[in-house]
Amino acid sequence: MDKKKLGILPVFIVIALVFVLIMSDNSIDDTNTIIPQVSTQTNNESIGMVINSPSSSVTLKQLDEIFTDASSSGIGRSNVYLYWNMIEPVEGKFDWLQSDILMGLNEKNNHKVTLYFSIINGETLGPFPKWIGKPTLNGINQDELVTVLDAVLSRYHIIDSVIIAGDTESYFRYQEPFIPVYQELFSNVYDEIKQKHPDVKFGNSFALHNVLNKNLNNVVEELALGDFVAFSYMPTDTLYEINKNPDEAIEDLNKIFEIVPNKKIGFFELSWSTSNFVEGNDDSQKIFVEKLFDFYAQNELNIEFMTWFRYIDQQASSCVTEEQKIGDQTITLGGGSSMGTSEHVIERLNQYNCNTGFVDVNQNGKIGWNEFKTQIQMLN
Repeated sequence: MDKKKLGILPVFIVIALVFVLIMSDNSIDDTNTIIPQVSTQTNNESIGMVINSPSSSVTLKQLDEIFTDASSSGIGRSNVYLYWNMIEPVEGKFDWLQSDILMGLNEKNNHKVTLYFSIINGETLGPFPKWIGKPTLNGINQDELVTVLDAVLSRYHIIDSVIIAGDTESYFRYQEPFIPVYQELFSNVYDEIKQKHPDVKFGNSFALHNVLNKNLNNVVEELALGDFVAFSYMPTDTLYEINKNPDEAIEDLNKIFEIVPNKKIGFFELSWSTSNFVEGNDDSQKIFVEKLFDFYAQNELNIEFMTWFRYIDQQASSCVTEEQKIGDQTITLGGGSSMGTSEHVIERLNQYNCNTGFVDVNQNGKIGWNEFKTQIQMLN
């Protein structure tokens, strides 16, 4: 198995797929509408959470309740995962059905949005609309990219930050000669889109655990472009088993400021699984949350945002599969791995990802959930 595709893509893609399935025509009752009344609760725009459902079968009313419950913690931010092939399936014609619902729920709950609109997903380019085809990095049309980003940002004013490349270290680990190509593409797109949306911030994201485990600091240093540099983090080894205690995990996070000393840092997806299958538990998640907010308080001036991955657990084996479908395209996660069989790695990644929530699949809050809410209240 390609370890990078398996380990990183699902972190982004599966959540997006959950939302896609939620918003399918069969899931929306025409009698359900999003109440336009905006919450009056005080929210911290710097602290966020990936808000998901426990399964792919949920009504709009249920999703509305999930957003309300998650937002009661005091978060003021969430990630939204959109992909070019879903937003612009036909050149110049945009499909806003799914994104309107997600953005509406975030606006209702006073959330700013970090938009994941990535043209790089780990070792994969795209997915791109069929009318674009499957371009190489050299072949990505910067004007077309600016056009679709402009359309999204003009429609959704709650977006204040955009990630253009995700798990960027994975792609350039074996494609270092193309780093200058991406530097030029990013810079050109950045200059154009900032003229249209000067208040929106743009950057790339990296998986810190992979950067550290595979000594890829140089890739981060060369691609620390834009207004901020974003990181996801799992306290795991290359087989996705937790091999750090909370103090050691915080030490990992502090290393970011050595790798990227002169940029604001966005913590895009921070997590700690409670699955004992990967050596996790509720107590260690709670301790990590407590130490995470101490870390935030000490480094607040250097942090653009800090977002937890995710609100609620999902059923085991539902978070990662060998094939991930995004809109009309499928990304295959199969192959051989020197680190173990594909089933072995998928099983561990499923156990890790499906159990990073603060609420379990039976809707019971974990002790980390109470700690998270307490810490945000102290900040607010």
